[in-house]
Amino acid sequence: MKLIAKTMAGLEGVLAEELRQLGAQNIEPLTRAVAFEGDKRLLYRANLELRTALRVLLPIRAFQVRSEEGLYKMIREIDWPKYMGVDGALAVDAATHSPYFKHSKYAALKTKDAIVDRFRQEFGRRPNVDLDKPSLRINIHIYNDECTVALDSSGMSLHKRGYRMETLEAPINEVLAAGMVLLTGWQRDCAFVDPMCGSGTILIEAATYAHNMAPQLHRQFFGFKSWKNYEPRLWDEVLAEARDSVRPFEYGLFGYDKDFRALKVAQQNCLAAHLEGRVSVERKAFEKLEPPAQTGLIVMNPPYDERIGNEDIGAFYKMIGDRLKQAFSGYQAWLISSNLEALKQIGLRPSRKLSLFNGALECKFQKYDLYEGSRKEKRQNDES
Repeated sequence: MKLIAKTMAGLEGVLAEELRQLGAQNIEPLTRAVAFEGDKRLLYRANLELRTALRVLLPIRAFQVRSEEGLYKMIREIDWPKYMGVDGALAVDAATHSPYFKHSKYAALKTKDAIVDRFRQEFGRRPNVDLDKPSLRINIHIYNDECTVALDSSGMSLHKRGYRMETLEAPINEVLAAGMVLLTGWQRDCAFVDPMCGSGTILIEAATYAHNMAPQLHRQFFGFKSWKNYEPRLWDEVLAEARDSVRPFEYGLFGYDKDFRALKVAQQNCLAAHLEGRVSVERKAFEKLEPPAQTGLIVMNPPYDERIGNEDIGAFYKMIGDRLKQAFSGYQAWLISSNLEALKQIGLRPSRKLSLFNGALECKFQKYDLYEGSRKEKRQNDES
């Protein structure tokens, strides 16, 4: 099968590597997506195990179209009873980047009309529409005059892991958090620290990765489970293999936040993610934080706003840089922020800069190598 996994801007390479490790063939990174090929087992595994995918789509038809009437005609010609029964329910998602289709919702509506009219023609009645849990979720993508029709094998977006019981203001997307962890190149060979963990998303994504726990291990519903060709026995095999792959992690996973409410929410979400006893969450301000292990990886998502309480953002980021320098020698730190001026106040030279999007905000995700003395001294020590 030719398949497409959707993702966020900047994570295409990470997703391609995840797919390679799953055994996908003919992998081709696209814009916010990766095309690949695989069998039904891989389709099931991709939904269960991919950390940086939002949806896994199965394209069934592609054609050129320049009008609503043309779209309706081409969609109606597809053999929809092959994919769902008249007693099922459908939902249509559409994305348009085209001078011919300026309103994606209208394209979705024309698609829905064409499908139900096809059923009316054949059966004298039509399937229902269910936007939350349909039997078949259909994805329409129109770029200029190229239309791709795909079946959504995921159902709900894969960023919905099921552990977010409660959130704080501006929570980070789970797929972005997982992508950040993977982009660090962490080999799961040292402690992981999130010193401003908020509701715990980055910490949880790091913990499931550290324990080799599939991100959807406890999710009940996927779109492919209501497809006509669903194989329950094959799914049970894939699920059992994923459960057997969970392993212990000995180096420690540590989350901290100075806000009492954040601490409670993070603890609650960690429990919902089945991480009881696997992570440590404590209330502590970063300026007072001591390293919980001799060496480790720090990933943090500090506030981006101009003011934090009574403290201005520049001073806050300077404090972060000072604390990293003073207390975390031997660590590697990665920070994400959309505030480029504030990032300059860190006072450390980043060894890598990556561009990511947190929602609509374009951010820099920067790596800092922390060691005593200067970079020149470090290089001389390494060479000797």
